[in-house]
Amino acid sequence: MSQLNPFFVMLPLVVAVCSACSGSSSSTGSSASTSSSSSVASTDECTGTGALVINAASDDGSHDGHSPANTIDGSLEGESRWSSQGDGKTLLLDLGAEATIAEVKTAWFNADERTSFYDIEASTDNNTWSTLVANGQSQGSEEFTTDSFDRLDARYVRIIGHGNSENLWNSLLEVEVHGCGGLDAPTAQPSGPLAIAELDPAKPPSDNFDLSRWYVSVPIDDDGNGRADNIKENDLNDGYELPDYFFTGSDGGMVFRVYPSGFKTSTNTSYTRVELREMLRAGNTRIDTQGVNGNNWVFGSAPASDRAAAGGVDGNMRATLAVNRVSTTGEAYQVGRVIVGQIHANDDEPIRLYYRKLPDNNKGSLYFAHEINGGDDIGYELLGGSANSASNPADGIALDETFGYEIDVKGNALTVFIYRDGKPTVSKTVDMSGSGYDEGGQYMYFKAGAYNQNNSGDDNDYTQVTFYALEHSHN
Repeated sequence: MSQLNPFFVMLPLVVAVCSACSGSSSSTGSSASTSSSSSVASTDECTGTGALVINAASDDGSHDGHSPANTIDGSLEGESRWSSQGDGKTLLLDLGAEATIAEVKTAWFNADERTSFYDIEASTDNNTWSTLVANGQSQGSEEFTTDSFDRLDARYVRIIGHGNSENLWNSLLEVEVHGCGGLDAPTAQPSGPLAIAELDPAKPPSDNFDLSRWYVSVPIDDDGNGRADNIKENDLNDGYELPDYFFTGSDGGMVFRVYPSGFKTSTNTSYTRVELREMLRAGNTRIDTQGVNGNNWVFGSAPASDRAAAGGVDGNMRATLAVNRVSTTGEAYQVGRVIVGQIHANDDEPIRLYYRKLPDNNKGSLYFAHEINGGDDIGYELLGGSANSASNPADGIALDETFGYEIDVKGNALTVFIYRDGKPTVSKTVDMSGSGYDEGGQYMYFKAGAYNQNNSGDDNDYTQVTFYALEHSHN
């Protein structure tokens, strides 16, 4: 794991700011770049075709819990399907931009046992529709059924289900739209700040937050193994607290407090932390903590075998929080910085989200590092600067100021959103297609809390972060 060091240079960045959009921006000199460009080839130019990016899948909300997103997650597993009962139920696909389309491929649930019936239509504006396939039928296996048609330009494709030969369930495992143009990568839409539920300051963190799919690392060594203790899911979710490190604050928030010294999580780690680690296994110790398995997730760009074996595909984490205190002593390059959210892979981190406030500034900055698999960090500034001598950021975040972040991954597109009351949303999207995380065997997990980035400060110079809401999800 590489860490930002005094010689780390943030790349020039123009931050995209918006009030209700995903936004994008660009940086120079980097193999990781903004991924929001699109193109559309004319129908005359579109000869060889390939699978297009499908930016989003939706329905009218009447599915049985098997959601539309399952149809674009790359998995043909039975549980990864869209299921909605009734003649005329519709799955809407948004390509995110106009493209020339030539084929739609569908894989239907239990297609080797029954025939599914459907129509396919296309539109440029989600209002006026052209029929591409009328009275379509699945082809007798759970592999893809291909429907070809005259090429046309469209942004939206909808599949209208008419049940199957046994009942009126419309159950679709996966769909692909083939053609030319469209988006280079999916674009994330901001979910908005995560609302704060009623929090009781008299209760432990697990009574105010769902911690069933997390463990927490604390910089003590009660088990005597020489490393920081990890409080696993069941114990954490059963009222665990550790005074002065992990506890409920006077306002009901979940407090993470960490000092510059203490036990580390491994010999390769330089800094102490009080931090949650995502555990999709939810206490099922028969599943290993590491590996491409039910405890961890993979990017949608991973090989199909990994997507089928993982506990989730792609990921989204939202948090509402405040940084209460940062370090003020120690080496200049370490002062004032803390990591409040991460995606960790096998050995490297696709993202580490930093808050940093310097002693002479009254507001702090937000920036993140994207680490190439087996390579170097690439830095992106969101609010203010990251340098040791950064000026006071006029648009920065003060200590104790509540704000929100969202980290979203779709395929090779990594997007960060920052939310603040009364201010525009700030966002940045990075194209990870050259970062090496789409290789087989790469697994992911979210982390959230206070990962102190100062090991040179005074012993009592602690960092503290309070979370008021936390949510994570996967396809």
